[in-house]
Amino acid sequence: MKKPIINLKARNSMLLLLTALVWGVAFVAQRQGGASAGPYTFNCIRSFLGGIVLLPVIPFLDRYTAGKKPQSAQDRRRLSLGGALCGLVLFVASTFQQMGMYYGTTAGKAGFLTACYILLVPVLGIFFRKKCGWNVWIGILVAVVGLYFLCLTDGFSFQFSDVLVLLCAVCFSVHIMVIDHFSPLVDGVRMACIQFFVCGAWGMFPMIAVEMRQMGAAAWMQSLGSIDVWIPLLYAGVMSCGVGYTLQIVGQNGINPAIASLLMSLESVFSVLAGMLILHETMTGREILGCVLVFTAVIFAQMQFGKQQAES
Repeated sequence: MKKPIINLKARNSMLLLLTALVWGVAFVAQRQGGASAGPYTFNCIRSFLGGIVLLPVIPFLDRYTAGKKPQSAQDRRRLSLGGALCGLVLFVASTFQQMGMYYGTTAGKAGFLTACYILLVPVLGIFFRKKCGWNVWIGILVAVVGLYFLCLTDGFSFQFSDVLVLLCAVCFSVHIMVIDHFSPLVDGVRMACIQFFVCGAWGMFPMIAVEMRQMGAAAWMQSLGSIDVWIPLLYAGVMSCGVGYTLQIVGQNGINPAIASLLMSLESVFSVLAGMLILHETMTGREILGCVLVFTAVIFAQMQFGKQQAES
C-alpha cells in the first residue's frame, strides 16, 4: 500500500516542476503584457482566458478519468468556497505583483521578493500543523541565497514598490495554504476554473474604475487591438493560468506545502534559462551560482522527503 503513495507524490512533484517551468517562461509575457495593456486589464483578461480554456476540459476529464465530480450539495459548496477563496487571494497577489513592477521594482528584484513565499509557507504551515524537518529549512535557506544571487544582480535597495511585491509574496503563501486545504477535497480542475473567473471578476473593478476611466473607453479598446498585447495575454491566460495554476492545484495534492513552495521557486531559474534559449541572453557566473544553489536545495529537500515517506 505504500508504493502508490510514493508514486503519487513523485508524480505530483513533477507536476509542480512543470508548473515552475510554465510560470518561468511566462514571466517575460507578464511583464510585456502588463506594460502594454495596463496591469489591471492584463490581470483581468488573462484570468478570464484561463477560466474559458478550462471549461471544455472539465467534461472531457469527467468522461475519461475518475475525477472528484461533486456528488452532493455539500461537495458543491466546498468546491465553490475553495474556488472563491483561491480566486480572491490570487487576485490580490497578482495585483500587488503587477503594481509593484509598474511602480518601479525591477523584474529581477520582483522575482526574488515574490519567491520569498518559500520562507513564509512553512511559517504559516506551523499554525496548520504542517511541520517541516530540518532538511527542508536548510533547503529553504539555501534556495533564498541562490535566488539572491540569481535575481539581484545590481545590489539591493528598498522602496515602496518593493513593499507591494513583498505583500504579493505574503498573498501567494496564503494561496498555497488555501490550495493545500481544499485540493484533497475537491476536483482540482473545477476549482481552478472557478478561481480564474472569480479572479477575473474582481479584476474588472480596478480595470474599469482606473484604467478604462483614465484612458477613455475608445482609447482603452484601441490599446487592446495590438498583436503585441494579445501574444503575451494568450500565453499568460492559456499557459500560465489555464495550465500552470491548474497543475499547481492538482500537483499540491498530498505534497507538504513547504516542499511545494520549494519546487515552484524554480520559476526564477526557468525564467533565466528561458531568456537564454528564447532571447539569447547570457548568464553571469553569479547567476549560474544562483541556479545551482536553488536546484541543489530543491533536490536535497526532495530526496530527504522521499526517504521519510518511504520509511513511514
